[in-house]
Amino acid sequence: MPIQTNNFLRRIYKWRYKNISQKTFIYILSVVVGLLAGLASVTLKNITYFIEASLEKGIIFSSNQLYFILPIVGLTLVFLYVKYVHKEKLKHAVSSILFSLSKNKGHIDVKQVYTQLIIAPLTVGFGGSVGLLGPAVATGAAISSNLGRLFHINSKTRSLLIACASAGAISSIFQSPIAAIIFAVEVFSLDLTMISMLPLLLASISGVLTSYFFMGNEVLFNFSINEPFQVKDTLFYIVLGVGTAIASIYFTKMYFGIINLFKPLKSPKYRLLVGGLAIGIMLYFIPPLYGEGFSFINDLLKGDHINALGKTPFDAYIDNIWIVIALLFGITIFKAVAMTTTLAAGGAGGIFIPTMVMGSALGNVVAKLINNSGLGFSVSESNFTLIGMAGLIAGVQHAPLTAIFLIAEITGGYALFVPLMITASISYIITKNTVDYTIYTRELAESGELLTHNKDQAVLTLMDLDTVIETNFKTVHPEMTLGEMLHDSVAKSTRNIFPVVDAHQKFLGIILLDDIREFMFDTKLYNTTKVETFTHKAPDHIYYGIDTMQIVMQKFQDSGAWNLPVVKNGKYMGFVSKSKLLTAYRRELIRFTK
Repeated sequence: MPIQTNNFLRRIYKWRYKNISQKTFIYILSVVVGLLAGLASVTLKNITYFIEASLEKGIIFSSNQLYFILPIVGLTLVFLYVKYVHKEKLKHAVSSILFSLSKNKGHIDVKQVYTQLIIAPLTVGFGGSVGLLGPAVATGAAISSNLGRLFHINSKTRSLLIACASAGAISSIFQSPIAAIIFAVEVFSLDLTMISMLPLLLASISGVLTSYFFMGNEVLFNFSINEPFQVKDTLFYIVLGVGTAIASIYFTKMYFGIINLFKPLKSPKYRLLVGGLAIGIMLYFIPPLYGEGFSFINDLLKGDHINALGKTPFDAYIDNIWIVIALLFGITIFKAVAMTTTLAAGGAGGIFIPTMVMGSALGNVVAKLINNSGLGFSVSESNFTLIGMAGLIAGVQHAPLTAIFLIAEITGGYALFVPLMITASISYIITKNTVDYTIYTRELAESGELLTHNKDQAVLTLMDLDTVIETNFKTVHPEMTLGEMLHDSVAKSTRNIFPVVDAHQKFLGIILLDDIREFMFDTKLYNTTKVETFTHKAPDHIYYGIDTMQIVMQKFQDSGAWNLPVVKNGKYMGFVSKSKLLTAYRRELIRFTK
């Protein structure tokens, strides 16, 4: 960084410390972060819409039904960018943010500020079946992280600013500021206190104002409720809740199933080719899978399922309502497949909006089944379309409150609040008891890197094993004599435990001072007795890079030991003491809760 820039920043820091309190400065930063995240969201949408409009007007693919090859073009462009510019493996947007919060103190590479602005529009604009919300949140999070680093913000505040960025991005895309705040709390496991509430609120307001400024009163879903909730429909909303729960479980399992299916394809080129062809085939038979799918949802809300389905090979049979139901159910099934295939093939995007598309199709299917069952029942198809979205969001994201308030804000009121609560809560309860973790959190949870609302677990997740490993122990070798051990190790050590290692630092066991105390003054044994005579197993081992801090704490509890050796690939690295571990835990707990 140039000297002049450093001096300029230094003057800003001094002025800020003298004139602006820390609390006020956080409020200011939350507004700035909300504005920038909102601007990033608007930019993402506009670039994507520009690409889509250019392809629709300037290329003849859409008119002769060859548009299904466009995703391959988009994925190829993303592949080239990642290989020659980004030069790093792409990670899922929200999962990478959660990892940065738990294990990287909220630090996010500055490259993420612009990378998502390039690769996400290329993926979605060329027809990839993913959403823009995840990339928008990732871009906003990267902006807030680097802004926090620029102003020397501590890791706890930096994490809050990242949550503010997500609130600003969601508020900008959906124009739903309340749901945006709740999303930050539910997904990022943020403690909702007044300290965090006000910055989130300011960021959310800033995000939605940015959207209004650049997009005007344009809304994603142009819908008003004409048929309010009726008590007689309660059973049907319960059925919808069960249906969306099953669909949520299917969505999650299908995601990991397809990701695992692509793992044997080591080369990105093969993944691109196989994935691109698979997406193209699905798009040919089910055109609504193309792109994000907001137009599909809007058509269903208008009651225009013909336009929602578009041109398909089954147009000759579209007058048959059961064919329509089958096609809509096909979208419910294949949206998850198309979305995951897009990501597995190397595309960039989010899962939130595909979840909404899948939920809208399922809700509409359930309503059509009820209305055409011949039993005399009649329900609002548009209402079920909306509430189906809430059910899928609650189940797939494990975010029932986000689902409820998002749909309530989209509809401009709370007329459907009761059925939203019924369907979302049932979907969440069933899914949560079947699938422990979401697509965002499963891999992080398995590696012990997931922050949760459980404070004890969150503190342990934030702790770093490297900070509690002690290495000032004198090692001994099994072939050493007792005299050599006493002279070279015991006499020079302040510890009462000695790790036994071989010539290659492989850990063999331990010797306690108490094990040799009665032999220390028997000089006859100094040259005849070797260290291996006193060596015994440690109560347990801590495996570096494998054991999480939760497991480490559990091993201390189960073994009753005060010191446990740390080994990596069988080699000795040091010890962790229970006293130092508990001291570090208390220090982290204070920092986490203050």
